[in-house]
Amino acid sequence: MKDPIGKAIQDFAATGKNTDIIVESDICEDDLIPSEYLFRSFEEMPRLEQIALEKCVGKTLDVGSAAGIHAKHLVKKGFDVECIDISPLSIDYLKKEGLSARCIDFFDLKNEKYDTVLMLMNGIGISGKLSNLEFTLLHAKSLLNKNGQIICDSSDVKFLFEDEEGGTWVDLNAAYYGNFKFIMKYEEHQSDEFNWLYVDFTTFKEKAENVGLTIEKIYDKNDQFLVILKEK
Repeated sequence: MKDPIGKAIQDFAATGKNTDIIVESDICEDDLIPSEYLFRSFEEMPRLEQIALEKCVGKTLDVGSAAGIHAKHLVKKGFDVECIDISPLSIDYLKKEGLSARCIDFFDLKNEKYDTVLMLMNGIGISGKLSNLEFTLLHAKSLLNKNGQIICDSSDVKFLFEDEEGGTWVDLNAAYYGNFKFIMKYEEHQSDEFNWLYVDFTTFKEKAENVGLTIEKIYDKNDQFLVILKEK
């Protein structure tokens, strides 16, 4: 009863009925994710996601695979893809779809190597808080083969705190403004509250360089950006 994303995926796969997943935040208004959005085709994906998939190379780890739309596209292109997610129902669906998938926390992966670590839909948010970002990047780095890469996106959410004149109504020098808490709900399923990070590019670049990673921004639009990180 704590797997809203997985239940939404299984329901849509079985019935095709589109139902909203509710995302509650401690900072902003509730957001809605239509379950059908988790099944979008490559052509329906935002350009940011299309570019990310076009940049993948070699053996790829898809972190937070959900319904596996990114993994499925890569597999069709001949890639060796490993899917991971902490949603048991999502992993059950992915296995039935013939994908290599494991229900495991990203931070529990050990002694594995990939050419690409793919973390889309703000997958770097699993850091939870800005104070954990360097640890997350170090762990991702430990999973890379020589010349491997991390592909991920995030958003500068400062706009949420700006008034009509462009001023801010929160102290951006207090707790980092990209630290969020969320609860997800879908029908009878509700997640526990969890931390999620949105990070601006300047801060991201600083944290990446602190742990020996270069960072290249390859897409930037409407406060969302896509980066490739590699070992120096």
